[in-house]
Amino acid sequence: MEKKLFKYTGAALVSAVMLSGCSDFSKSLTELNKNPNAYEQVVPGYLFANSQLVGVAYNFTDGADGQHFILAQAMQQFATHSEVRGTGDKYFNESMARSHWAIYNEALFDNERVIRAVRDDPQQVNLLAAARIWKVYMFHIVTDIHGDVPYTEALKSLDGNLKPKYDRQEDIYIDMFKELEGAIGSFNPSLPTYGPSDLFYGGDINKWKKFGYSLMLRLGMRLTEVRPDLAETWVKKAIDGGPILNDDEIARVLYQDGQVLHSRNPKATDLLIQDYQNPQNGVSNTQGGKYAKTFIDHLKATGDPRLNVISVVWVKDPKGTGFVYDTSTVIQKGMPNGVLFGEPSDFGTYSEPHPNTILSYASPVLTFTNAETYLLLAEAAIRGWNAKGDAKTSYENAVRAAMRQWALFGPDGVISSAKIEAYLKRNPFREAGTFQEKLEQIGTQKWVSLLLDNYEIFANWRRTDYPKLKPTNYPGNITGGTIPRRMIIPDSELMLNEDNFTEALNRQNVGNLMTSTVWWDPKFPKK
Repeated sequence: MEKKLFKYTGAALVSAVMLSGCSDFSKSLTELNKNPNAYEQVVPGYLFANSQLVGVAYNFTDGADGQHFILAQAMQQFATHSEVRGTGDKYFNESMARSHWAIYNEALFDNERVIRAVRDDPQQVNLLAAARIWKVYMFHIVTDIHGDVPYTEALKSLDGNLKPKYDRQEDIYIDMFKELEGAIGSFNPSLPTYGPSDLFYGGDINKWKKFGYSLMLRLGMRLTEVRPDLAETWVKKAIDGGPILNDDEIARVLYQDGQVLHSRNPKATDLLIQDYQNPQNGVSNTQGGKYAKTFIDHLKATGDPRLNVISVVWVKDPKGTGFVYDTSTVIQKGMPNGVLFGEPSDFGTYSEPHPNTILSYASPVLTFTNAETYLLLAEAAIRGWNAKGDAKTSYENAVRAAMRQWALFGPDGVISSAKIEAYLKRNPFREAGTFQEKLEQIGTQKWVSLLLDNYEIFANWRRTDYPKLKPTNYPGNITGGTIPRRMIIPDSELMLNEDNFTEALNRQNVGNLMTSTVWWDPKFPKK
């Protein structure tokens, strides 16, 4: 999708200055340099939609640093026999663990142009408010996986600042809370919105408020181990404001199968290109990927009906010479993480993503769900911060929502109410359990319910240490046999922004390693 922004070439700009006295000639050069297929002005709706498209899909598997190969493996939902793609599976090859940095120059930059185009126009306040919330969403991922990062000066290259300072993560969080509160409070139902250019809500400002409060709830809960005072304050504000609770309030982007790349689900597209491409037969996996044993074993042990809508094993077609997929519970099997000695001899018998749900071009990308919100509300309840609901009810609502949402992925994703209720009966909320037992149940359910939202699964695991994961210890690993806790910042910063980059590293005293930690991580070095 081409950005509709007018650009001068360097030569034309220099010529225009040198020939300023020759107005006619200068005018002709300017006219010649115009792109007839581009707009000279920022088009807020277009750039905002593009920022959403890029932001929800960013760096899932593309290139050498895709978060799917790092975080989904580290969180033991996926596994690979490949060393090259074993960054998160075997804690191997640090040079690959550079995730999400280029979003500064893409989705965040587009969103910043929108903000600058509308911020001084009181009639555009709703466009500004949504862009501010979306900016917080994108920035919270960057800081959560890297720690201290450029924030207040990050997008000032438009003003000539090419070496932004690194802000402390604590300061970034405080500002993100203020941004969310200010943006939510500024919506005006009598003024224009993005309308259909808003890919989440079609311009519905009430749903944008819910998205903002849900994000506030997530960020508030992030601080439970480092700033419980701030955590409680912002969690309570989010609950009082009203987060996402209903299925039709889920922040999602819808896609469709077709020849146009942008119309297809980008996560499904990348998974198919990178690993599960045709022919789908269980053995032609380019990067040696399968579901992980830890994940599949958990789903089978709990009798989770989601197993049959997300997972298949490819078997010989009894009616022909090809392969067909089988969703039967009994044959689902996860591949161990950190597997040694290359491709296992039984590689074809391991489970991989369902072609009609996870790998469907027409499936949606779910950016924030009511399943997550209810799990956050359940945790708030066990902490005594949720006066509007109890933990058991919130937990059960989360499970129901998490299972219902698979119907959005197509007919093969539908899970019946009977199966949902049977699961809850087999796996009741631990009302009589200790705080840690309840937190473990909530955290483990989040691990399952947020499948494909690798950033959030990774963040919640670091904060709570749930689910309990046993690290691998592959020969030659670079983490000392521990699960990575942070993505490293690209080496390009040493060349482009060395002073600020070095100052931030020295200030945090954690290093630029996969074993480094961020400020809100309980393992962050205490002063």
